[in-house]
Amino acid sequence: MEIIDLSAPIVPSPPETPDVLRTEVEFSDHEAGAAVIQELFGVAPELLRDGEGWANDFFTRFGTHNSTHVDAPWHYNSTIGGKPAQTIDQLPLEWFVNPGVVLNFDGRGDGEVIDTPDVEAALADAGHELKPLDIVLVRTGCDKWVETNEYMAHGPGVSGAATEWLYERGVRVMGIDAWGWDRPLWMQAQEAIEKNEAGIFWQAHQVDLAYSQIERLVNLDQLPPTGFTVSCLPLPLVGGSAAPARVVAIL
Repeated sequence: MEIIDLSAPIVPSPPETPDVLRTEVEFSDHEAGAAVIQELFGVAPELLRDGEGWANDFFTRFGTHNSTHVDAPWHYNSTIGGKPAQTIDQLPLEWFVNPGVVLNFDGRGDGEVIDTPDVEAALADAGHELKPLDIVLVRTGCDKWVETNEYMAHGPGVSGAATEWLYERGVRVMGIDAWGWDRPLWMQAQEAIEKNEAGIFWQAHQVDLAYSQIERLVNLDQLPPTGFTVSCLPLPLVGGSAAPARVVAIL
């Protein structure tokens, strides 16, 4: 068995990162841990091995969408299909450990649309016949930007129609190695404003379907097109629009 990590490393953000996108971590060393142990339990450092207590770490800022994560329908809209949208803790765990397939769109330009015929062709190239609950991973090559502030500006995006096509075939979890499942938001925003038209911005997110996206994947180039299992179990954040996940492929 081989396990390939598809999760981006969690690191503090560069100083120029906008607040809404920032990850900040406070690292507490063993000396500080010894002081905490003495304060809580009265155990002096000389009673600890090498005078050291526990190391500890604290997320002081960490959005649920700021790492490799799984989106819930609640992220897209408050209602889906006329019913309250599910939060991340309400989704069935059976969705998140299933056979996977990689659709290769590496080399597609920024803003290009991945539409239904593209998905059908990529599935044929992968030699994979979709089954209900298969996990579909879209490779764009954009993970090369993952630790930079340029990440969200790059990549193609999956259309609403292609998203619906996958959903109709029983797919409930779809992932991508770009910042988001849609085309870059700045491009969609520009088009929506110019055309003064609803349904352009965040098109694939807001297709009114109860499905999950995995965003900010890495290392999809290390996978075969098919023949592996994806595990992408999200943390059970009650009421959450998303949750971080350690996403791996098991070969």
